[in-house]
Amino acid sequence: MKKLSSRRRHPLAAVVVLLLALAATGGLYAAFAPADKAQADETAQSLAIKEGKKLYTVGCASCHGVGGQGTTDGPSLVGVGSAAVDFQVGTGRMPAQQPGAQVPKKKVIYTQSQIDQLAAYIASFGAGPITPTKKQYNPEGADIAKGGDLFRTNCAQCHNFTGEGGALTNGKYAPSLEGVDPKHVYEAMQTGPQNMPSFPDTTMPEKQKQDIIAYIQTVNSDDSESPGGFKLGGLGPVSEGLFGWVFGLGALIAVAIWVAAHTAKAKKS
Repeated sequence: MKKLSSRRRHPLAAVVVLLLALAATGGLYAAFAPADKAQADETAQSLAIKEGKKLYTVGCASCHGVGGQGTTDGPSLVGVGSAAVDFQVGTGRMPAQQPGAQVPKKKVIYTQSQIDQLAAYIASFGAGPITPTKKQYNPEGADIAKGGDLFRTNCAQCHNFTGEGGALTNGKYAPSLEGVDPKHVYEAMQTGPQNMPSFPDTTMPEKQKQDIIAYIQTVNSDDSESPGGFKLGGLGPVSEGLFGWVFGLGALIAVAIWVAAHTAKAKKS
């Protein structure tokens, strides 16, 4: 009896065997499935970089250098990240037609697939801001009022209060934000293109960027009302004051001349 009892299995033995089987299954999955996926991702990334290099050599290297180190005609692209490429090329600013105080927005000449390939290649020069996902820049559910406060604090000095744009020094300007893709607004805040300061997530969190995008879309929409009537492009008190002086004062002078002329006629008669 004593010998038989010593061979009897422990009550938890079945549980231990089950856990070992599950662990073995998980180990096999971890060993094979993720490796295949990682290898596929790595292959796709390598292909994108290879194709991006071809596009870069034709359209970018003459100004930015063969290795993105920069030249007298273009700045270094080391560390700018994929977000900067997606913004500059996706808005048609790059490739630039000619050097100047500021590169204007123009028609896009690359497809989005080609832009992604260029971004992958330039991102390989060094780490930088990554192209945001739709979840990051989607303003749905954002706080528009908070976005207005943030915009007036950080952006209105250049883009004016409703994002209509404004003049800067030495031939530079802050472009209008009306109709700009939310992704490009987010990327501009990430990367600080041309004369604009950058607002990384450490300075301005993702939620605040979404609030600003929501404000820009709302204030420039067809449903937005102007309580003061004709807003004169939303350029602020300078344009409104100039309008008041030129047209208002001109109208007063015209009325004064008309009154004086009719007074003189009345006296003669």
